[in-house]
Amino acid sequence: MSVPWGRVDPVTDDSAARRVPEKALDTTPDSPWPVRLIAEKIRAYIDRMPPVWVEGQVVQLNRRSTRAYLTLRDADLDISVSVNASTRTVDATTAPMSEGSTVVAHVKPEYWLKRGSLQMAAKEFRTVGIGELLARIEELRRVLTAEGVFDRERKKPLPFLPAVVGLICGRDSKAEHDVVANARERWPHVRFEIREVAVQGADAVPQVSAALAELDGRPEVEVIVIARGGGAVEDLLPFSNEKLVRAVASASTPVVSAIGHETDAPLLDLVADYRASTPTDAAKTIVPDVAAERAGIAQSRERMARALERLVDREQHGLTATRSRPVLARPATMVEDRETRVHADIERARHAVRRRVLGAEAEIGRLEGQVRALSPHRVLSRGYALVQTSTGVLVRSVGDVTAGDSLHVRLADGQVDAAATSTTSGPAVPTTRGASAHPTASTTGQEIS
Repeated sequence: MSVPWGRVDPVTDDSAARRVPEKALDTTPDSPWPVRLIAEKIRAYIDRMPPVWVEGQVVQLNRRSTRAYLTLRDADLDISVSVNASTRTVDATTAPMSEGSTVVAHVKPEYWLKRGSLQMAAKEFRTVGIGELLARIEELRRVLTAEGVFDRERKKPLPFLPAVVGLICGRDSKAEHDVVANARERWPHVRFEIREVAVQGADAVPQVSAALAELDGRPEVEVIVIARGGGAVEDLLPFSNEKLVRAVASASTPVVSAIGHETDAPLLDLVADYRASTPTDAAKTIVPDVAAERAGIAQSRERMARALERLVDREQHGLTATRSRPVLARPATMVEDRETRVHADIERARHAVRRRVLGAEAEIGRLEGQVRALSPHRVLSRGYALVQTSTGVLVRSVGDVTAGDSLHVRLADGQVDAAATSTTSGPAVPTTRGASAHPTASTTGQEIS
């Protein structure tokens, strides 16, 4: 029975009756609230909350006579609540409810005073079917695709020969044996950092995510394999969880997904840097086969040796063919051929120059004859004379001379000074050879007629 606020608490010592504060702010170390009062206030507050539909995964389910007690855990975070209901309510679901099932429950919060605990009283359950879960996964796939989480450009290349491989798998699982055994068969020196976790059920997502974060934080781990054997669709649902998918997308270490069989396709396969169809395929992917690598190296060395031999043989044949040419057998031949060409060119040049010189000589002779034929001296040598006045003016006409003028008469072999005694106009009078064309002109002491 609750005590009215602000009144005397009846459950006290008879000699020490005290008044309970009405408000929480009025409490002091000397006037505290009793536990029952704060518990009643919490219950009163919770009782005012309406019923609500919640979704979660069943991680514990205990049946006790007519009551059933179960724990619902959030699918993404490690948060859970306790739920109680009648066994009739639990059995009334469309599909059988068991641990690992995803359900939607109509619950009303209840606060238990004696234990100070909070529980949910369920009035109705609805199991979420595989079809609806797959539809949610498909919707999540479209959202993550739009964000670019699955883009090929963001995927990291796998190392060729990892020294340390991180392996996340189930406890004592066949997937662990397949990965480790096949990897060591191919490369005996490979080391594994194995983290055994829950790979199905409500604990799978938080444990796998924690193991991934731990291995991703270790610099010696060069690649991480998440492996699980095959199973039912609901068993593989944790590997399509958004939280786990985003954790793999943000990892700095390359991640290989080896979940289920080849036909299984959880979202982890899309976000991983490499998707292996099986755990055995993952082992073959992350570790090279030492025998095959050695055989490949041997074949490559053999091909290189044959290629080198062919190259040397080809170059040797070319050198032999070059040395067999006449120009190399008798190197002077090349110089002699060019010497002969030079001598022939010199001879042709000499003939050409000689022809040019002879032609020039002939042309000069012809021009000389023309010049000589037109020379005034040649004319004078035929008996003609040039008559000039005393001033040097050439006499061209009778009118240019007056009787008594001094004249200079130029002949072929010299000059004669003369004087004009008289002038006569008329046609020229023929004279004897060597006589002047002017018959009236006379020289000093001799008349020229």
